[in-house]
Amino acid sequence: MKLEKVQFITHSNSNIDYFQSAVLALKGGLRFIQLRMKDSNREELISTGKRIKEECDKYNSLFILDDHVELVNEIGANGVHLGKEDMPIKEARKILGKDKIIGGTANNFEDIVKHFNDGADYIGLGPLRYTNTKKKLSPILGFEGYREIIEKCKTQGIDIPIYAIGGIRIEDIEGLKRIGVFGIAISSLILESEDSETTINEINKIIK
Repeated sequence: MKLEKVQFITHSNSNIDYFQSAVLALKGGLRFIQLRMKDSNREELISTGKRIKEECDKYNSLFILDDHVELVNEIGANGVHLGKEDMPIKEARKILGKDKIIGGTANNFEDIVKHFNDGADYIGLGPLRYTNTKKKLSPILGFEGYREIIEKCKTQGIDIPIYAIGGIRIEDIEGLKRIGVFGIAISSLILESEDSETTINEINKIIK
């Protein structure tokens, strides 16, 4: 399954719910959606997940869940993203098999090595800077942190797609590309935009 270079992570605010945020991203032209609903119950998660899955199918888009390995097949998702406190990637791979996408959160080089060895398909490395969409924020990396970690990956022959995440702005994308990240994972950049479609078009042009 070919990974897209921009992953949109669902979020909700006073104006938009999780489902609407996914639809906004899909309509704008993003084709990789992660449903993250940390404070929702199982029923809400399944119901929202199935609705988003239908929308993703319309747009031929990848759809993954945050954390909930046990719901991937029930909802029909393409895979899962696992945080540092979620199920280990090795265990998730045993449950889901080789055809599902499994991504892992990393904050340092050691995290990447472990995820790579355990069979992850991609890494979400961050945060670049402070973001208010995540409650437990790992130490901020900044551009220098990414540069050092990606250099180490090249030196050690670790070839895995790395997505930058955490407070990313449009003006950051070119620099992150030069450093060597594969793609970006975003949420607020779209949801707080006055014109989400224009913002997405701009992102897609830069990230190619």
